[in-house]
Amino acid sequence: MEDKDRTRLIEIIEKFKEDGLISVLQKIQDVFNYLSPETIVMVSKYMKMPLSKIYGVITFYHHFSLKPRGKYTIRVCKGTACHVKGGEENLTRIKRLLSIKEEEVSEDFVWGLETVACVGACALAPVVMINDEYYGKMSLHKTELIIDHYKAIEKTGEYVKYEDKVS
Repeated sequence: MEDKDRTRLIEIIEKFKEDGLISVLQKIQDVFNYLSPETIVMVSKYMKMPLSKIYGVITFYHHFSLKPRGKYTIRVCKGTACHVKGGEENLTRIKRLLSIKEEEVSEDFVWGLETVACVGACALAPVVMINDEYYGKMSLHKTELIIDHYKAIEKTGEYVKYEDKVS
């Protein structure tokens, strides 16, 4: 870990430790994109907490990741409503468009693909999430448009919210 990252990590721990372990871990993951073993050891040291307790929290919550994630983490819902309305076909399309498999990250760490049991938006099935944004009523065409939209963001560096032009 570089010195600037270590300094940033210590700042996060000091700033959020009063809010508790989960807040510290969330902020660290937001900044570093995952929780590395070195990071966890530092959290243990600065929060005076056993490693086993920290790993227990990390492995309990699906939100936390011990592996590097893509800049854009795509979560495809595999709940019953999404499955019935074409979620699996969308998953297959995304895998083909990005040339990655489920639970993988692209070699350039731009894309990550995960499946989740349910995102709790069954009325919008089938649902895909990209980072914290929900996209509902996904068709194969809409899936391609959204992926192309994020590819354009990555290419230009300018974030523009996707506007649904497909119903």
